[in-house]
Amino acid sequence: MANKMDLVEKVAATIGCTKADGERAVEAVIDMITQTLKGGQEVSIAGLGIFEAKMRAGRTGRNPRTGETIQIAAMRVPKFRASKTLKDAVKQ
Repeated sequence: MANKMDLVEKVAATIGCTKADGERAVEAVIDMITQTLKGGQEVSIAGLGIFEAKMRAGRTGRNPRTGETIQIAAMRVPKFRASKTLKDAVKQ
C-alpha cells in the first residue's frame, strides 16, 4: 500500500527537489482539491479522474449499541470517478 510519504518521495525524486519541497507540492495539490470541493466545484485531472462533492440523502439508521433507530442527516460527501486511462492502466 502506498501512502502520502511515498507520494512525497516520488515527487521529490521526479523533480529533483528536497522532500520538504515535495511535501509542500503534495500539500498544495491536496489543499487545492479540498478547497475546490468545499466551493461546490469539481476537479478534473486528465489521466486520473474527477473529484466532486455530492449530496448524500438523509436516512434512517440504527445505533448498533442500543438498537435505537436514529435519523442520519443529509450531507455532502466527496466522490471520485476514475478516468478511462486510469481504469485501463489498472486492468493490465
